[in-house]
Amino acid sequence: MPELLAIEVIYALPDKQQLVSLQLAAGSTVREAIEASGLLPKHPEIDLAKNKIGIFGKLTKPDAELRDQDRVELYRPLIADPKEVRKQRAAEGKVMKKGAGEGE
Repeated sequence: MPELLAIEVIYALPDKQQLVSLQLAAGSTVREAIEASGLLPKHPEIDLAKNKIGIFGKLTKPDAELRDQDRVELYRPLIADPKEVRKQRAAEGKVMKKGAGEGE
């Protein structure tokens, strides 16, 4: 009897998360887990050629081999560039500091 791996595949949306627990044969890949999860037909916005994927927060490739107890994560694209958001906040902070001292 071939060894089975206990795998979770997760896709988080802004309002909920989808978690699917699977049992796959040893030697299965990340792509096979995603396909077996049934998440692709439910979420047509997932494009494995574009969406990043990971195992426990570390980016990985679809052809990476899974280990027992792995959690495969499907990441959504970022809405805003974090570096740009930080620059905007810093610029807003400078403007607020200048305006705060004007009435003194």
